[in-house]
Amino acid sequence: MRELWARYRAVALYLVFGAVTTAVNVAVYHLCFAVWGVANLPSAAAAWAVSVAVAFLTNKRWVFRSRSFAPAVLWPELGRFVAARAFTGVLDLAVMFVGVDLLGGPGTVIKLGSNLLVIVLNYVFSKWLIFRPGQR
Repeated sequence: MRELWARYRAVALYLVFGAVTTAVNVAVYHLCFAVWGVANLPSAAAAWAVSVAVAFLTNKRWVFRSRSFAPAVLWPELGRFVAARAFTGVLDLAVMFVGVDLLGGPGTVIKLGSNLLVIVLNYVFSKWLIFRPGQR
């Protein structure tokens, strides 16, 4: 059991915190869009901003075990993280625009599907580009 945990720890924790981040993202989107009546794209952008903050802290500390908050470590990680999340955030906005505004799909359902794609891409970026083992 310990071998499995050691081997898949990062993936398991990423999925757990990815679920938390996704829940935050969807909840903020739903609150803005369905409850407060904010337009689709601003709601999606607000959801992205809040979830990026949650994701950076959880990914840095628990998933990829980057414990240093020294500026020489923190700022490059944060810069790469925000850049990668901006890319997937724009992708999310494009999916939301096409799925909701152009095709008339249900916003919350489209948001869930978009998040599945974004989670996979964010893991790849975080593992290989952002929290690199030699720089923790």
